[in-house]
Amino acid sequence: MKILVTGGAGFIGGTVVRHLIANTAHEVVNLDALTYAANLASLTAVAGNPRYAFEQADIRDSARLKAIFQKHRPDAVMHLAAESHVDRSIDGPADFIDTNITGSYRLLEEALDYWRGLEADKKAGFRFHHVSTDEVFGSLGPKDLAFTADTPYRPRSPYSASKAASDHLVLAWHHTYGLPVVLSNCSNNYGPYQFPEKLIPLMIVRALSGQPLPVYGQGENVRDWLFVDDHATALVAILEKGRLGESYLVGGQSEMRNIDVVTTLCALMDELVPQSPGKPHAQLISYVADRPGHDHRYAIDPSKLQSELGWSPSVTFEQGLRKTVQWYLENQGWWQPLIKAHKATERAGLEGKR
Repeated sequence: MKILVTGGAGFIGGTVVRHLIANTAHEVVNLDALTYAANLASLTAVAGNPRYAFEQADIRDSARLKAIFQKHRPDAVMHLAAESHVDRSIDGPADFIDTNITGSYRLLEEALDYWRGLEADKKAGFRFHHVSTDEVFGSLGPKDLAFTADTPYRPRSPYSASKAASDHLVLAWHHTYGLPVVLSNCSNNYGPYQFPEKLIPLMIVRALSGQPLPVYGQGENVRDWLFVDDHATALVAILEKGRLGESYLVGGQSEMRNIDVVTTLCALMDELVPQSPGKPHAQLISYVADRPGHDHRYAIDPSKLQSELGWSPSVTFEQGLRKTVQWYLENQGWWQPLIKAHKATERAGLEGKR
């Protein structure tokens, strides 16, 4: 297939693009607006590949979308373009509404128009895969079971509300207009090439320089951690084999409290950077005011994905975290410019305290 990947210069999108080029025979068209969290340096390994093309475009620009569909004639769309950082959504929700809702609507409209004009055989094989988050389901209690595809939506942040809206739009375009869609909702991703304002890379970067490691509240919030390379393989399986109109949940089956993630990371830093002035790095942990509306727990039940499509995580959290820490230690030239350009290690999400 020729696959149009929106947001292909972002963290998850870039991982998907690299995976598709390295491990499949598919062609890839990467559509990305190159906002702050996108980085073409993450795609150096595939930039010269004849099966790869890049188009700088905004999903809110209908004319550009139409031109790209007609130029490249894709067989499928993987929609990952989104504003994705919860803290930023608290300070500035407008960008999340504009991109995640309006942008997804415009992409759906152009995909529908393109799909309707396809020849019968190509039309029958077309797929639109919308990639979303488990945050649309809200917060679980300590004794609640994990999220499934049947869990009711209860978004509680501007980010999760915008993603919930886009999920509903995608399903509406399927049921109302017949657009062949599949959906997926993932747990917290981590791994190489993640923008350094997110929890795990933030802790690595700050620990290296001996800065305090800020943990919200008492660090009791629980997340299900998913290694991004495993997520990429799941997304491709869903695109290729998922049932139309269905939602698949992708999780790493690695529930951990935030404080346990940070202390595990600190122990790895002690081992891998023994000369660090911040050692023992756990002494750098600093508890800070909690995020407004911070969901207590997320957990994914991936059994539907496992039973229908045969997917399962390839690494444990401990294995994936070690790979991640080693990558950030060995690739400081990738993330250091991002910190200087975007102040990526400074906290957002405080406006809700006003």
